[in-house]
Amino acid sequence: MNIIIFIVILLVLVVSHEFGHFFVAKKSGIRVDEFSFGFPPKLFGKKIGETTYNFNALPLGGYVKIFGENPDEDSMNGPDSTRSFVNKPKYIQAAVLIAGVAMNLLVAWLLLSVGFISGLPTSINNIPKGAIVENQALTITSVLKDSPAEKGGILTGDKILSLETATDSTKLLSSELGVESVQSFIKKSKEQEIRISLVRGKEEKVLIVTPQINENGNAMIGISMDTIGILKLPVHRAVWEGLKLTKDVTIATMVGFYDLIKNAIMGKADMSTLTGPIGIVGVVGDAAEFGFIYLLSFTALISINLAVINLVPFPALDGGRLLFLLIEKIKGSRIKPQIANIMNLVGFGLLMLLMVIISYHDILKLL
Repeated sequence: MNIIIFIVILLVLVVSHEFGHFFVAKKSGIRVDEFSFGFPPKLFGKKIGETTYNFNALPLGGYVKIFGENPDEDSMNGPDSTRSFVNKPKYIQAAVLIAGVAMNLLVAWLLLSVGFISGLPTSINNIPKGAIVENQALTITSVLKDSPAEKGGILTGDKILSLETATDSTKLLSSELGVESVQSFIKKSKEQEIRISLVRGKEEKVLIVTPQINENGNAMIGISMDTIGILKLPVHRAVWEGLKLTKDVTIATMVGFYDLIKNAIMGKADMSTLTGPIGIVGVVGDAAEFGFIYLLSFTALISINLAVINLVPFPALDGGRLLFLLIEKIKGSRIKPQIANIMNLVGFGLLMLLMVIISYHDILKLL
């Protein structure tokens, strides 16, 4: 079921991205030869006007074929060359390329706005002025790999009800719960076993965790926490807060990618921190278990990540094509089509290789 949900999410987001290219190309008078849902082999298709709409067997996204996007003699000098992407002004070409990214950000904005209308899980530290948060709970936001918490069975999204040491029965009740009080309780417990009562979904659990002493001499179990509640807003505020959150997450994602690329250039990148399709399937399953709104917000995060990735100035990506346009504008002449096409092909191959490496690490994490 997780795989099906992931495929549906990927199909919606990639097709939305490609529709952005398609829509602006059409509006700009550029010929669009094909719009495909999924990847070949082809199941069926229908030609409407000059565009063929195909439904393919592999539902892993989609693509659009824009005349002249990969220049050849026909698109540059053929009978329909005036409607070719490559022969349009640079600002129109840029608009077509940026449209896919803009569509992903628009989808994220829409999903987050719907989330706020329905009730979105939100940290109490990020509550808009005058808004009311319901069902507040101290929630696990992350669990360190190989930590006592992970070994004890604690998962991201678990809501803490109480803590109690196994030996002297010291308790921290629900009325006393907070990030600082829990951290203090764990430090004071030293290496005693702690019974943690929590809620996972609709089920209450009691887990036993034994803290370990870190390099600073403090007891820790390897979790991050935050007090999270359900924020529900009227439509006009939901749309505004959805836009603000989309902006904040986009900036944070861009900073994260910048740091990743910088570390990769310096040889310090940690591939284990990256997650590909296989890893995302598991995260999608976790989000679905917590409810539809969690899945909605997670889909918005994926959409933002797709937008940011496509802006990276690397051949085969929209950002790489935008970089080519900038170079052409500066040098005052067109990059040789053969060179541009080869670079895009090589770039695509390197991206596929990176995806294989990331998927390999995803599989290792599951073993």
